[in-house]
Amino acid sequence: MGKRIIIILIVIVLLVVIVKVGAGILTKSTLKKAKVNEVNIAQVADGEYEGNAQINPVSAKVNVRVELGKITDIEIKDHMTGLGKNGEKIIDQIINKQSLDVDAISGATQSSVTITKAVEDALTKED
Repeated sequence: MGKRIIIILIVIVLLVVIVKVGAGILTKSTLKKAKVNEVNIAQVADGEYEGNAQINPVSAKVNVRVELGKITDIEIKDHMTGLGKNGEKIIDQIINKQSLDVDAISGATQSSVTITKAVEDALTKED
């Protein structure tokens, strides 16, 4: 009976490791395809813009306020994420740098990139 429990535990641990490794590989592959393009914020007209992005399974919806050629506020309206809540800190980097060329938040890379893509979407939509 004891050997059977040990074998079952080993199988469970191996399955968890395989799933985590597979998810990590899939995430890296997906993020390579999600290139964020720079936006010349100085050329964006004053106003409030809504943007959306989805990099499965993460999605984000943002409102971006631009005044006098600068991003003054980014509000996250919706952020569907698993463990990437810390990715929301990316908005401070975007506002401080006035650029979408920012480093992702470690441990929340997919959420960071998805939120940045939503900001890009907001700033590049045609009226």
